Order: sequence, then C-alpha cells, then structure tokens
Amino acid sequence: MSSGEDTLISRYFAPLATDPGAFGLRDDAAVLKAAGEDIVVNTDAIVEGVHFLPDDPPDTIARKALRTNLSDLAAKGAEPAGFVLTLALTAHDEAWLAEFARGLGEDIATYGCPLLGGDTVSTPGPLMVSVTAFGRVPEGRIVRRAGAQVGDRIVVTGAIGDAALGLAVLQQRLTASNEEPLIERYRVPQPRNALARAVRDHATASMDVSDGLAGDLAKLCKVSGVSAVIEAATLPFSAPASALLDAGAITIETLVAGGDDYEILCTMPEARVASFMAEAEEAGVAAVVIGSIVTGDAPPRFVDAAGKAIELKRHSYSHF
Repeated sequence: MSSGEDTLISRYFAPLATDPGAFGLRDDAAVLKAAGEDIVVNTDAIVEGVHFLPDDPPDTIARKALRTNLSDLAAKGAEPAGFVLTLALTAHDEAWLAEFARGLGEDIATYGCPLLGGDTVSTPGPLMVSVTAFGRVPEGRIVRRAGAQVGDRIVVTGAIGDAALGLAVLQQRLTASNEEPLIERYRVPQPRNALARAVRDHATASMDVSDGLAGDLAKLCKVSGVSAVIEAATLPFSAPASALLDAGAITIETLVAGGDDYEILCTMPEARVASFMAEAEEAGVAAVVIGSIVTGDAPPRFVDAAGKAIELKRHSYSHF
C-alpha cells in the first residue's frame, strides 16, 4: 500500500524527475555522472516568515528555492547539473502543491537543472523548502571567494536593493510609485547562470549577493586578505529604487545592506573587464564596475563622488 508521501511524490514530483540518474524517484538515491569535471555542491533553505511570506504564491516559493541555489552555482562558474529537494509541509493542500510543482517544473526546464530526489515531511510549521544543488565545472576551475588581488576591479550584475524594497512594500513599511517590479524581485530572483562561463574565464574571486552587497563584499575581502573601495555613484540601482533614494524615503544603506539580490559580485584584473562586459552584454545581463580592491584588512569603504566616506550602520541581513 502506498503511503501519503509516496502518493504526493508520484503525483507532483516524479513527473519532474526526468534525468535517468533520478530513477523516477523510485529509489533511495540518485546517480550524478561526472567525467573530467569537478562537482560543485551548495545548499540553501528558505523558511516561511523569513525568506518568503505566508501568502506568497506557491509557484514563486518554488522558483525562489531553486533559483537561490542556482545563483550560488553561477557565482562559482558552474553549470547546473541537478538538485535534490526537501519539502517540510504544514498541510497537504492539493492546489498549493500543484502550483508549487508547476513553478518548479518550469524552472527545471528553463535552467536545465533536473530534480534528482529528495524528501517530504510534515511539520507543525513554519513551511520550509530546502534545495541542495549540484553543478559542474572543468577540473580545478571553480571560482572561490578567496582570490581577489590588489588592483582588481569589482563588478556586480543587475540591480542592487530591489528585493529588500519589495519586501518592505509587502510588509507595508514602504510605499513606492512602481511597486510591482520590486515585489517581483523579492519573490523571484534572477540567477545569472548565463554568465557562469564568463565568471570562470575572467574572475579572480566571486560570490553571489544574498545577504547584502556591503556585507557580502566584506566576506569576500576578508577571505582574500584585502580591502576595497566602492564608488557609490556607480552602484546599479533601478529606477524605482533611485526615485525612492532621491526622495529621501530610503538611504543607500537600505539598498546595499538589505539582501535577497542574488546578483554576482566578482573581481577581475582591469585587462579582463572589457571582455567580461562584452560577454555579459551578449548574455543580456547588465554588469557594472563599482570599485577596486585595495591593500589592507579594513572593511570595504563606500565613498561619494567627492571621495568622502559614507558611514553604514548596518552592512547586511543576519539571521542571528
């Protein structure tokens, strides 16, 4: 006799497990083949009330769970190979599960990252989704946080701060004239997997921006044994974010310390910048130089157009 879990898996998730190594989710493990490659592994969990809101659409929850992990792979220069899913459910809601599986299935197809297996459990709450993703890089070519060199230029993709603003809008802590793009950025990250090859070909160090640009840059610098100077005027802010900043509704700290951006932050020699930018343009991903790596072990400095330091009381989101 099939258990409720078996029925749930066969109905919603087995149809998504099309990779031969997943065995149709009818075994206790999966096989991930590799030949002359390194397998990159990362894991992230998203929790109701922390990473998404209780009334967020279920398809966006599925997309966020997968895409936050894909963002990590992209920043390491890795191509998606597959993932396993752990789903801790507070209720057996058929309509919710159908929408969750639909969103997950669409992203599996979009990013070429097949479902390989996982687990489903019941919990009194909150709802939790955990993904462990696997990627492939040519042997020895993973791009780590360590590796930034003095003189390297600092590059970031996309726009910074929109997701934090989207959360503030949803929580009714902020009003914006153009709210939908901000909410979308909070609910559905845009992992930059199209730039994985460019990252591993050009970057000396790289990570994704998940807890806030200021704090994540500090992490990269610390492990690389360097410091940085960021020119605030070059930071990539969207039109809605810039409007709020100009109106005095938010500060620059709101944008660089908010988190949930899921953009790539990387460093590279000046000589490689033009080539990286050309590949980013070809991939349709915006990227800008925001500063330089400098000697020392002090936290990164943000400076205005006159070179005056901008004081930040908070640098990143922290769970603890």
